[in-house]
Parts: sequence; structure tokens; C-alpha cells
Amino acid sequence: MTITITAFERSPDGGKGLARDTRVRWALEEAGLPYAVRLVSFHAMKEAAHLALHPFGQIPTYEEGDLALFETGAIVMHIAEHHPGLFPADANARARAITWMFAALNTVEPPILELIIVRFVEGDKPWKDERLPLVQDRIRTRLTQLAARLGDADWLDGGFSAGDLLMVSVLLRLRPSGLLNEFPRLAAYVARGEARPAYQRAFAAQLAVNAAPSPAG
Repeated sequence: MTITITAFERSPDGGKGLARDTRVRWALEEAGLPYAVRLVSFHAMKEAAHLALHPFGQIPTYEEGDLALFETGAIVMHIAEHHPGLFPADANARARAITWMFAALNTVEPPILELIIVRFVEGDKPWKDERLPLVQDRIRTRLTQLAARLGDADWLDGGFSAGDLLMVSVLLRLRPSGLLNEFPRLAAYVARGEARPAYQRAFAAQLAVNAAPSPAG
């Protein structure tokens, strides 16, 4: 059965790998799975056909036969559970990898997304200058804790896993802010993730979509 995912027809990040379909592409590449991509416009994301796949009108979605999924974490977990390459064989190590998946999305990413909101959505609000340093401090606290746990290891728990895939993807969102550079261990960790051939293929695929001529052009 062909796997089909959805992605932005034109990504807000211009193809820098920050859109969440890149995470799913990366997981599929790590698992060695072929897949098709259906590009959707911002208008189409709010129409009934797409809302039937993703009730919140976002991307990505994942379709395989009769199965339709949304939410990046759930999609990556499904891929990892059914194909080799993203979960270790040992049951306890697998459970720890799942824990890191949840940590990436539920503990590390929320303050990072808050920073993006403060800088770009609320950039013209009177409270921005007071709120920004508070959000940055919350992020630094999380990064300090994460860097301490990572230590000098290459990955979070032994070999590379879906936990690392999501954590690297989350940390990549910090690069434009410069905060990641304050934590050399984490910057090196992200660089190791980006250097993986599967990530390189996923990044190139997302970039190619955004480098192509506009459908309206």
C-alpha cells in the first residue's frame, strides 16, 4: 500500500526543514519506506476534504490503505512501531525512546513555540519586550536540563531513535534565535541529526517543493 503524506504547497519557512512534514519525511527515510506527497494550499487545508483527515486543518497527515493519521508524534510512532530503524529491539530501551518522543513534544517544544509566537505573532504588542526574556529563560532552563542529561553521548539513550528524531527536529526551531548556540553540546547533537543521510534526503525533498516555481506562477 502506498503511503501518502500531506505537506504545505508553499511552506512558511521557505524550505528550511522546520515544517512538521519534514519530521515525517525523515522518519520514512530512516525506515527506508517510499512515500507520495500531496501538496495542499492554506485554503485547501481548511476545506472539508482535508478536515476529514486533520480536524484542526493542519499538516502533515498520513494515509496508508484504510488508515489515516494526523499529529506528527503519532505518525512517527506508528512508523517506528511497524518498521525497523527508529525503535531499539530491547523493550525497555523502546519504552525509553517513546519517553523521549513525549519529552520532545510536550516538555521541550512548548516554550520554543511560545518564543515564535512572541517574536512573530505578538511582535507588535506592548507586552513583547517584557515577555520575551521570560520565555527565553524558560527555554534556557529546559536546554540546560537536556544538555546535562545528554552529556557527552551522541544520542539520548544509546543508539539513534525516534526520540532523537523528534528532539532534533524540535531544537532546530531554535536556530534562528541564536539560543541553540549557547549550548554547544546540543548544537553538536542537532548537527549529528542533520548529518544523517535520511535527514538529508528529507530536507532536500522539502526544499525542492519550495524551490519549484509557484503553481500560480
